Parts: sequence; structure tokens; C-alpha cells
Amino acid sequence: MIYEMTIQVRVSEFAKGQQWYTTLLKREPDFLPHEGFAEWELLPGCWLQVADGDPSINSGPIRLGVVDIEEERTRIQEELGVKHFDLHSREEVPVKWGTFSDPWGNQLGFFEYNSEDEKYERIRVVLGKSQ
Repeated sequence: MIYEMTIQVRVSEFAKGQQWYTTLLKREPDFLPHEGFAEWELLPGCWLQVADGDPSINSGPIRLGVVDIEEERTRIQEELGVKHFDLHSREEVPVKWGTFSDPWGNQLGFFEYNSEDEKYERIRVVLGKSQ
């Protein structure tokens, strides 16, 4: 039985990396267990770890679901200087998505459900809210 998960990205300049991810995620890390390591619990049981080290080549992308992808794209372009973040969609795919890189080459992205009903149903389910 799987009940939790962690995803790790490595950055070669840890202090800058921690600040970059703090801005991306709009909050401080939840856990700083030791030097060169920070963790954010994105959803219950789902942790993003930022670690000091050499970034992995061609890993990812790690895509995060957002309520408004265009608003988030504008925010990270302004606050983090992200330059390349094109949005994509396909008729048969229920989301629109985009991918971008952190300054160390880690591939990240956002996605947003096309259907407002489906988007808010997914949020309700993930957060464990009853109807």
C-alpha cells in the first residue's frame, strides 16, 4: 500500500533554490531537517524536496494543478523571471498545461482542468471535503 510520496529536485545554489521555490509555492518550507534540504507538503502526504546538489538531466516535468494557469504563468514570469512557458491543449485531454524550468534546469509545470465543474470536484476530493 502506498500512502505518501516525495519528489526531489536538486539545485546547485541551495540558498537561491530555497528562495526560488518559496516564491514559486508562495510559502516557506514546512520542514528543514538539515543544511541543504527543504521540504514543502504540497498536499497531504505529497512532499516536494529541494536538495543541494547537481540537478538531474532531463528529469520531470513535475506538474502542479492550479486553479488559474494564466494567472500563475503571469505571476511566475513577473516574480521569478520565467521566460519560456507556453500553454498547450488538445481536444481529447481534459486539461491545459505548460512547462517551464527553474534556474537549475529542473522541469516544472502547471495544469488546469478545462471544466470548472471537474476542477472544483477534483479540489473537493483531494482536500477530503464532503459535498
